[in-house]
Amino acid sequence: MNSEICKVMHKLSGKPLAKWVKDKLDLAGCEKEVMVIGHKKEQVKDFFGDSVLYAEQSKMLGTGHAVMMTEPYFENDATTVMVLCGDAPLISENLIKNVIEYHKKNGASATVVSARLENPFGYGRIIKASDGSLLKIVEQKDANEQEKKVNEVNSGMYCFESKDLFDALKKIKNDNAQGEYYLTDTISVLKGEGKKVLAFSADNANEILGVNNRIDLANAQKIKHDEIIEKHLINGVTIIDPMSTYIDDEAVIESDTVIYPNTNIKGNSHIGKMCEIGPNSVITDTKIGDSVVFLSSVADRASVGDNSTVGPFAYLRPKADIGKHVKIGDFVEVKNSNIDEGTKVSHLTYIGDSDVGKNINFGCGTITVNYDGKNKFRTVIEDNAFIGCNTNLVAPVKVKKNAFVAAGSTITDDVDENALAIARSRQTIKKNWHKKEEQ
Repeated sequence: MNSEICKVMHKLSGKPLAKWVKDKLDLAGCEKEVMVIGHKKEQVKDFFGDSVLYAEQSKMLGTGHAVMMTEPYFENDATTVMVLCGDAPLISENLIKNVIEYHKKNGASATVVSARLENPFGYGRIIKASDGSLLKIVEQKDANEQEKKVNEVNSGMYCFESKDLFDALKKIKNDNAQGEYYLTDTISVLKGEGKKVLAFSADNANEILGVNNRIDLANAQKIKHDEIIEKHLINGVTIIDPMSTYIDDEAVIESDTVIYPNTNIKGNSHIGKMCEIGPNSVITDTKIGDSVVFLSSVADRASVGDNSTVGPFAYLRPKADIGKHVKIGDFVEVKNSNIDEGTKVSHLTYIGDSDVGKNINFGCGTITVNYDGKNKFRTVIEDNAFIGCNTNLVAPVKVKKNAFVAAGSTITDDVDENALAIARSRQTIKKNWHKKEEQ
């Protein structure tokens, strides 16, 4: 991957590759999940925490060696073990369920998941006997010319009975081109012992595709992008240009919302019904209510109430909580602030670390001055206040109910209810000033 990021932690539609696999196992009802880790293991553990068990492969000695590391978690179990690849994120829970059902129904010792690919290069080949039964699996680097022509490939995914798996792993050798212990060699061991070994061919070959480089990642992203877009279209979302719209897997969008081109909806964002989103918007981990117009703006870990409008060119930073029927206009930035129902912040304004009440009008160019160089302070503006243009509110400060602040004021003291605050110097005119400067 030519990256400082562990391969399985590269993201596909907002989730690390390995998280896709874990999520599908969860949906399929897996009872115990063990991740084999090694290279850049800290990145994996930091993300997954205690949601999985870990087996460490300190030396990279092949896939068989990797599975050997998990034996302590299964040595006292008589169970079915599914081996999946952390870099194959397109697998579905249905494929997992179907493989396990097929494996158990047929009393198999091992079942190999296979698929047919137009270009099988890089994959181990499924070699079958004349009667169609599984004969062996040959890795690309060890295959002869005839075997390389086979287009049914090993996905790297298997079902095993746990006792048979770990018994077979003790018998495999590393006398191959790479000096590695191949998990595929357990198939020959089990067959040699007369155990039943089967192959289950996936109907959708995309489900077995692995990610080994950035090209593979981009191709997987195209496939996942199309799946996610199709899901939202079926659920009643209008997407004007699917090709230029990017939606992460965990995002929720309700029916009759329209998504305009060049919009990116990321993380676990939730967008309500009858909204207009975009164009050119980026929404990350943000909750947007019903009937919201969000035009050419950015929101990051924020929330917007029903019937509000945002943008164009607004920026909602973390903990910006926008109420119902609020207007956040052009070139307005809101951060760590609560703005209550009916308030209008129409343009060219910064609101940071503030609690803003209902039905307040902000004039153009208002700034809440929340930082003194060392500490952040909050501004409080109560219901029905009116803030004139080009006002600085120097926190900590409170503007109380029904108060007015005159345009051009710098407010450093609290403003009482129903009061008018004027905090600016008187205008001075010096006649013929320009002529004096020229002399």
